[in-house]
Amino acid sequence: MKLSAIRDFLHNEASAGLMLMAASVVALVWANSAAAPLYQTLLVTPVGVHVGGFGIEKGLILWINDGLMAVFFLLVGLEIKREVLVGELSSRERAMLPGIAAIGGMAVPALVYILFNMDNPETLRGWAIPAATDIAFAVGVLALLGPRVPTALRIFLLALAIMDDLGAIVIIAAFYTHHLAPAALGVAAMAALGLAWLNIMGTRSLTPYMLLGLVLWVAVLKSGVHATLAGVVLAFAIPLRTKETSPGPGAPSPLHRLEHALHPWVAFLIVPVFALANAGVPLDGITPAILLEPIPLGIALGLFLGKQVGVMLATWLAVRTRMAALPEGTTWMQFYGVSLLTGIGFTMSLFIGNLAFTDPLYTVEVRLGVLVGSIASALAGYAVLAMAASAARRRPAPSAG
Repeated sequence: MKLSAIRDFLHNEASAGLMLMAASVVALVWANSAAAPLYQTLLVTPVGVHVGGFGIEKGLILWINDGLMAVFFLLVGLEIKREVLVGELSSRERAMLPGIAAIGGMAVPALVYILFNMDNPETLRGWAIPAATDIAFAVGVLALLGPRVPTALRIFLLALAIMDDLGAIVIIAAFYTHHLAPAALGVAAMAALGLAWLNIMGTRSLTPYMLLGLVLWVAVLKSGVHATLAGVVLAFAIPLRTKETSPGPGAPSPLHRLEHALHPWVAFLIVPVFALANAGVPLDGITPAILLEPIPLGIALGLFLGKQVGVMLATWLAVRTRMAALPEGTTWMQFYGVSLLTGIGFTMSLFIGNLAFTDPLYTVEVRLGVLVGSIASALAGYAVLAMAASAARRRPAPSAG
C-alpha cells in the first residue's frame, strides 16, 4: 500500500473511531435514562425476511450482530488479504515486528483472564475477550494527538490490529462454533467452491460474488458456525489481481473496488450501530464491587495490563534478539504509548463476549469489563504519547557536524 493510501486509511479510521466513541456514549446515556425501556424494546424487536416458505426471523440485535457484522468481517477480510499480498504484511521484514507483538498481545491478556477464571469452566469461556484490539477506536485516540505521533507508529498499530483481527477470526471459528448442521454446511461448502471458481476464472464483476456470498451467509447462519465468518470467506475469494485480459493497469481490482465501497458504510454506520446496540450497560444497582467479579476483572486487567505487557515483552525480545527493529524514528516511550492503545478492545471484544455468554448477568459483566479496560487503556495511552511528544520537543536538535 502506498504511503498516501495508508494516510487516507488512517484518516478514515480516525474519523470512524471518534464516531464509535460518540455512539458508545449515546448507548450508555440512553440505557440509563428514562427512555431505557425503549432501548431494550428496540433491541429485541423481531425482524423477519420471508421468501415463500423460507424465512429468517430474529431480534433486531441479532440482525446487527449476525448480519451487519458479517459486512464488517467482509471488510476486515479484504483488508487482511490486501495487506498480506501487497501491503504492510507482504514481506517477512514488514510483518515480523507487528506479528510478534500481536502474538504477545493476544496470549498474555488471555492468560490474565484465565488466571481469574480458571476455577469456573462456565466463565472460562470468555478467555478470548481481552485478546483483540479495536483499530478504529485506537486510531481515533491517535488522531487526537495529530502529527505528534510518527506515521511509522500509526502504520505499526494498523498492522498489529489487522494481525489481531486475523487471530480473532481463527479463535471464533475454532472455539465458538456449536451444534453443526451437516446439510447447511454442505450448502456453505458448495457456495465457497463457487466463489473459488469465480476467483480462478478471474471474474471482475462483483455481482456474482455478492449473490453467492448471500447464499453462503444464509447457509453458515443455519449451520451452527457463526454467520460473520461467511464475510471472511467471501473476502478471501474477491480477487486482488485478475487475468491479463482484464481492463488496463489503471483499472482498480475487484478487491479495491469493494473495499473502497464498503469502508464508509462500515466505519460510519455498521460499527457505530453495533456500539449503540452493545455498549448500553444499565448501571442501576451496579456497585464498584461487581468490577471485582472474575469476568469483568479478568477482561479489564487483560486489556489494560495484559495487552501492554504482551506487546512490550514480545517487542523487547524481538529487538533484543535482532529478529526485528523498532519503527524508524520512534522511541521506546512512544512505543509503550501505542502498546497501551492496543488494550482498547471494544468492538471485537464485545463481539466475542456475545458469542461466549448468553446469560444477561454475564453480558453486563462483559460490557463493564470491556468498557473499563478500553477506557483505561485509551486514557493511559494518550497520556504517555502526549508526554513522549513533549519530551521530543524539549530534546535539543543534533548539532551540525
